[in-house]
Amino acid sequence: MPTYAIGDLQGCRGKLAELLDKIRLSCPEPRLIFVGDLVNRGPQSLETLREVKALGDTTNVVLGNHDLHLLAVAHGIRRAHHSDTINDILDAPDRDELLDWLRHRPLAIFEDNHLLVHAGVLPQWTARQTMELAAEVEAVLQGPNWVDFLRQMYGNAPARWDDSLQGPDRLRCIVNALTRLRFCTEDGTMDLATSKGTEIEVPGYMRWFDVPGRKTEDVTVVFGHWSTLGLTMLPNIISLDTGCLWGGKLSAVCLQDRSVLQVQCPQYQKPGSI
Repeated sequence: MPTYAIGDLQGCRGKLAELLDKIRLSCPEPRLIFVGDLVNRGPQSLETLREVKALGDTTNVVLGNHDLHLLAVAHGIRRAHHSDTINDILDAPDRDELLDWLRHRPLAIFEDNHLLVHAGVLPQWTARQTMELAAEVEAVLQGPNWVDFLRQMYGNAPARWDDSLQGPDRLRCIVNALTRLRFCTEDGTMDLATSKGTEIEVPGYMRWFDVPGRKTEDVTVVFGHWSTLGLTMLPNIISLDTGCLWGGKLSAVCLQDRSVLQVQCPQYQKPGSI
């Protein structure tokens, strides 16, 4: 069964349907993995969430920052942003079922020597350690005190990973790396303020996957989150956010042969409007 990794949907349900049709022409029964940000800022967050959930056991999702934001807004921990498009989910009769399904999604998936996350991986982490650290967060998010965890999840500190980190600081650092990371230093200090462009002017910082000797060089890391980076395919990197929300494309890559399927998207949001 071929596995297709699919980039950030962000509520673009109509384009998801088109892309799934293309995938099924190539493979009638594919396995699908979404790299996070199923919802928000696009026009059909509710329909998108329902459709991905309905795809069933041959589909998996890693959580993105917008997915976590939905959970936080739903429980009064964060305020909705003026550009959010999640009210339809919050007002839906099946809201609790959808949110419960969402919080039981993983933060990382390892399959066929591919490590799938939403944003990035710190250079000190191996693929195995990344999966173990993601599991720590998943256990809390899926446990009885998950709303308390969300209350302590936000913030940019600590910016650098240390194996001795404990409690909320440890979990926050893991979440930030897996769902927000773009740039860091060689020692893994994250820059979480720079969100635009593909380069950073702060001395010592670089794209996380450019760090020399990062410990995930022996696997292929598949991620989304970075629409300005676009479709980027290196020997051990696949970047899948191709800006569907901004009038770009929605992309899928077959992990077995790296074939690419895409659909063109209308511009739901104007760059700079958010």
